[in-house]
Amino acid sequence: MLPIISEETAAKVFSEIFKDMPSWRKKMIHYLKDENPEVNTAIIEAANNTELDPKAVALGAYMTYILLETAMKDDDELINYNE
Repeated sequence: MLPIISEETAAKVFSEIFKDMPSWRKKMIHYLKDENPEVNTAIIEAANNTELDPKAVALGAYMTYILLETAMKDDDELINYNE
């Protein structure tokens, strides 16, 4: 089950992304190469095999990934806090 992305989480992530979007996107490429190379490869393949702007496709995928990852970490912190 996917975590719920709170407004606070989204705002925090978006503020980081949109400070310098091109730099953030490049950082995510390197992060995912180490963290989850299969997902990174899938994102790059999807971006390159569409008629849409590849950078925009990749940005959307990286944004989704980091939003879900952050929401999962927030959920884990809540669960561990209550124990």
